[in-house]
Amino acid sequence: MNTSKKPTHASMEQFIVRDGCLVVGGIPLPQLARRVGSTPFYAYDRQVINNRIKYVRANLPDEIHLHYAIKANPMPALVQYMASLVDGFDLASQGEMKIALDTTMLPEKISFAGPGKSQAELNAAVAAGVTINLESEAELLRVLSSAELVGHRPKIAIRVNPDFELKSSGMKMSGGPKQFGIDSEQVPNLLKKLKSFDVDFMGLHIFSGSQNLRPEAIIEAQQKTIKLAIRLAENAPSPIQKLNIGGGFGIPYFPGEQHLDLAPIGNALADELPKVHEQLGKETNIIIELGRYLVGEAGIYVCRIIERKISRGEVFLITDGGLHHHLAASGNFGQIIRKNYPVAIGNKMHSQKTELANVVGPLCTPLDILAEKMELPQAKTGDYVVVFQSGAYGLTASPISFLSHPHPSEVLL
Repeated sequence: MNTSKKPTHASMEQFIVRDGCLVVGGIPLPQLARRVGSTPFYAYDRQVINNRIKYVRANLPDEIHLHYAIKANPMPALVQYMASLVDGFDLASQGEMKIALDTTMLPEKISFAGPGKSQAELNAAVAAGVTINLESEAELLRVLSSAELVGHRPKIAIRVNPDFELKSSGMKMSGGPKQFGIDSEQVPNLLKKLKSFDVDFMGLHIFSGSQNLRPEAIIEAQQKTIKLAIRLAENAPSPIQKLNIGGGFGIPYFPGEQHLDLAPIGNALADELPKVHEQLGKETNIIIELGRYLVGEAGIYVCRIIERKISRGEVFLITDGGLHHHLAASGNFGQIIRKNYPVAIGNKMHSQKTELANVVGPLCTPLDILAEKMELPQAKTGDYVVVFQSGAYGLTASPISFLSHPHPSEVLL
């Protein structure tokens, strides 16, 4: 028996535990598994989402418009629920556009970004009246073709690739050569050209990075973003109605990582707003676009142990789920050196009898790992493995058809 208390992952406190079982959406895990009908599955907790959005609202200035980036989790029921909680949606595909337009969110509060929009996507976006974040001058010409075809005046914004990046971000979206947006030095000329086109210019979208846990880095990026926007606005064909300053707020996954403190970010933004309204006008809406930060911690992935195996002294807990459902947890979605996601035995949360174990899936590949040499409660066949921090970039970021195993369910509780 191993009774070490060394932390194996970031602290998970968003769910309660009752009688040793994880409770999600008010339902103990074994009961939830019976309700779903089979494992594996994803479960998302409305109350955890509510709590996160309340925290964001409480710490950011009231003037900030909060948008949900649907790419983080496009489950239709979840997006429908988010429509009542946020001020707008941001899209990355026509598929996401359909999901968004099926909700109560007004089209004028929806924007569409992405460096490779097809002509069909642009046609649909113009017809729907959503704002298209232009990623190139060539895309503007294709938008104008769409407008002529569908007979609607397009709403457009310029996505800017600034000459800075969000320091210490998990994924850098700006600075240097990028497929995203228009280089900031090219934007003034394009803004001048817009005056001769029949378009509704809405504003600027400046997104510099994601998955950041350092308030000071986010503050610096936001201040640089606002300064750049004010400078670019001098050449705009009309006042800036929308200034999307991106997001970048991260959530903790691994040992040593701490939850992001929004208070200093909110205070710094409050100091910037008078400058924004003085330079850009009181009607300018400042948008923060968040995906993972709003829903990531609200989701879990659940699979069942189908065999306990010992190989040369190591324990292998073989489950009915794996990388085909949760590529990120396997370490094959952006990790250079593999690190364990927060993993638990969901029906033995308070067990003191622990062991080092490997949690693996059923796939015929050594990459199918959910936890490697991780201290876990001693588990047996039939127990439930839970992967936390699974509300974002889970199912839709995974190769669900790999090796033709069944697809997992998703439930919103």
